[in-house]
Amino acid sequence: MVTGAGIRRRLGALPIIGRLRRRAERQRLIARGLRSRTALRAISDRTRRIERGDILCFVTLRDERARLPWFLSYYRAMGVRHFLIVDNASQDGSGDYLCAQPDVSLWWTDHGYKAARFGMDWINWLLLRHGRGHWCLTVDPDEFLVYPHHDQRPLAALTSWLDAIGRRSFPAMLLDMYPKGAIEDAVCAEGQDPFDVARWFDPANYSIQKNEYFGNLWIQGGPRTRAFFTHDPLAGPALNKIPLVKWSARYAYVSSTHMLLPRGLNLVYDEDGGELISGCLLHAKFLSSFSAKSAEELDRRQHYGGSQEYRAYHAGLHRGVQLWCSESRE
Repeated sequence: MVTGAGIRRRLGALPIIGRLRRRAERQRLIARGLRSRTALRAISDRTRRIERGDILCFVTLRDERARLPWFLSYYRAMGVRHFLIVDNASQDGSGDYLCAQPDVSLWWTDHGYKAARFGMDWINWLLLRHGRGHWCLTVDPDEFLVYPHHDQRPLAALTSWLDAIGRRSFPAMLLDMYPKGAIEDAVCAEGQDPFDVARWFDPANYSIQKNEYFGNLWIQGGPRTRAFFTHDPLAGPALNKIPLVKWSARYAYVSSTHMLLPRGLNLVYDEDGGELISGCLLHAKFLSSFSAKSAEELDRRQHYGGSQEYRAYHAGLHRGVQLWCSESRE
């Protein structure tokens, strides 16, 4: 027979057990990152140019040559001082282009993206090696950070303010942007602002819940769930991200940039009825290149859940799905 005191002791032990498990998980992820460094070959290592206080940007990519000029110019204008990029065996000239950029350090690998936890082992290693003590922005080449007054104040103004109030991490919801009309007709020229073309978004149709174990919010919905995951909304992609972090050797990304360890880095929201500052990652995925990219990733099967997300995209594109609707906002 279990007494009331015994139950209370067990309940009291649960948070301790959770902390120990998360600590072990964090150590495991850091160790994975350390091991993954052997998969990376430095092509152009300019990290000696990184100075104290520089804001750094970390990226994993494959065949993103056409996106790179706008991506780099956007974040340079925002105040990023150095880009640390892993090229996962691109064949479209991405590597040659990046090698010519004086503020880019480039590593190359042909190891499996999936086996490296969808690239996060490589990123965790680079963050550990080069990101300590810096504000580090981890994004994909089709993600563009915006935050309050970003058009008037550089990223350094935001990170200085975050330092001043003791914040170590900054969240940004992924906001899917899309064209009006067929996706395959949304042509974006190299060097062009993708949001000249993909100007629309869903203002509502989102769900949110709290992950009790990691403490982060889990957001789903928007046009991808509406168009591609109608019959199984919970299978839709997660839109919550924590892309900007004042990095420490004790930190590790757990699942993409959706959540980190230690757990406290995920507590970026107010549960008492107030609000905390956050940003958005404008997502320029839905352009004319999307169909070919989806077909390639479906064939490679290097994404989560056997590339179920890309299977849904492929099926939707085959049906002629368009993301714009009467509720879309520009």
